[in-house]
Amino acid sequence: MSANRAEPSEITGPKGTQLRVMRILTRSGVLRPARPDRNLRQLLSLARWGATVAGGYRAAAARSPHRVAVVDERRSVTYREVHRRAVRLANGLEKLGAAPGSRVAVLCRNHAWFVEAVVAAAELGADVVLVNTGLTVRATAEVLRAHEPAAIIADAEFADHVAAARLGVPFLVAWPESTGPGSGRPFEPAAHRRVATATVDDVIATAPDAKRRPPERAGRLIVLTSGTTSAPKGAYRANPPGLSAAASLISRIPLRACESVLVATPLFHMWGLAGLQISMALRNTLVLQRRFEPKAALQAIEERRCAVVFGVPVVLQRIMELPPELRDSYDASSLRVVATSGSAIPTPVVTAFMDVFGDVLYNFYGSTEVSWAAIAEPADLRIAPNTAGRPPMDSRLKVLDERGEVVPRGVTGRIFVWNTLLFEGYTSGGTKEHRSGYMATNDRGHLDSSGRLFVHGRDADMIVCAGEQLFPRDVEDLLASVKDIREAAVVGVPDADEGQRFAAYVVVRPGAEMTAPQVRGVVARYLPGNAVPRDVVFVDALPRNATGKVVVRDLPPSLAGD
Repeated sequence: MSANRAEPSEITGPKGTQLRVMRILTRSGVLRPARPDRNLRQLLSLARWGATVAGGYRAAAARSPHRVAVVDERRSVTYREVHRRAVRLANGLEKLGAAPGSRVAVLCRNHAWFVEAVVAAAELGADVVLVNTGLTVRATAEVLRAHEPAAIIADAEFADHVAAARLGVPFLVAWPESTGPGSGRPFEPAAHRRVATATVDDVIATAPDAKRRPPERAGRLIVLTSGTTSAPKGAYRANPPGLSAAASLISRIPLRACESVLVATPLFHMWGLAGLQISMALRNTLVLQRRFEPKAALQAIEERRCAVVFGVPVVLQRIMELPPELRDSYDASSLRVVATSGSAIPTPVVTAFMDVFGDVLYNFYGSTEVSWAAIAEPADLRIAPNTAGRPPMDSRLKVLDERGEVVPRGVTGRIFVWNTLLFEGYTSGGTKEHRSGYMATNDRGHLDSSGRLFVHGRDADMIVCAGEQLFPRDVEDLLASVKDIREAAVVGVPDADEGQRFAAYVVVRPGAEMTAPQVRGVVARYLPGNAVPRDVVFVDALPRNATGKVVVRDLPPSLAGD
């Protein structure tokens, strides 16, 4: 073993001294000098309200009151308007029975009302349950019942989901089928556990404009886990300890103040929420679309001169699938940063995307529970397109064996992370495994000799075939490079002889043809024999959730053979 490979798989991001944090925040424009009175109000808002969503939007409203905070398909609102509307909505929620320490459920797609609802709950000091819009009616009802919200704010399209929970609490419509006063009806006490509705705008219009004081306990954000293999769980997300959290992200991703940011992943997802939180610190304009559509996203980038996109890997895939002449007809020259997270990016997509849009791609590795673990910059991705990068400022990670010992670099083990934003536990009780203050990600991977992290897959994804440990990522990446394959998912299934085997679910590009033997032949040509999927199932599309992750439990049964 070489000296490099003998180095321990333990790495620490740059130390965030107070001077370093101030330099990063000044360089990005968070602390850019302005009128003394506005700077003072900005700092006082943060001092009183902390780095909560309410504090962030109060500070931004004090510093840049007339800057557009959010623009969606229906309207745009300034930072001052978001703050004032959120205060009135908080007062209205209080009149309807919500209180500091209670919970407010938000079931919305990406739009300005979502932002106002989250800020209003923070003004109130209530915990916000961010509900996945991709859940079934039954699953949504179960989530709502489990979290017992005092009020529910949801788009009109999810009325059946709310009604199925039969909670009898106020239900406010955020995105009504039509707009304007009177598009909802005033809330009335529930009779026989039935729900009456009003719109968010109706409540804001009739609520008092009374000033609010910071709650004794800051409300928390409750983010649901992805639920791709099991039922989603609510996870308490800690409020940032201060602006050092924003500096940590900016230390690896060069975000700047007062730019337009397209968030092309749901705001209820950890990465979409990160886009919202960092944008309020930077006083950016959030560009929101209720549903991702590649042409609409490119049009928004062109029209709004977006400098940054927050997305998930499937966003890159869908943009790259557009005909080149159509894709190139949009002006995306304003893009400086395309930051993705949520799942592994197929290796061929990484290189192809940067070849078209330039070296703007940043790959963020983290989870609902550990927040961030590592970030790959464009230079990292050019060298190793499948790397997760290195820890940002004030973050640390270790790769451990089953006994909890640090493994040498180049050796695969379990990934553990430390930072200041580890989650506070699940709403149902329990937490993640800890080792000496580091939290398990439930992923396996290794560090290379340069300190770059490579994630092979989740513990649950690993299979043991004839005594050999295998991960599906290598097979999926290989199949993604085949020109006739649009996308593929590889999972482990039981095998009577070998213990487990791989099954491949393949989506063929329109007009192309492939057979199961051809798929196996591609894998056999480049990977070990045990990695060759004996089961090859051709499907029209992979079942994905609202954040683009493949929902394994929704894949059809696989049977070995052609």
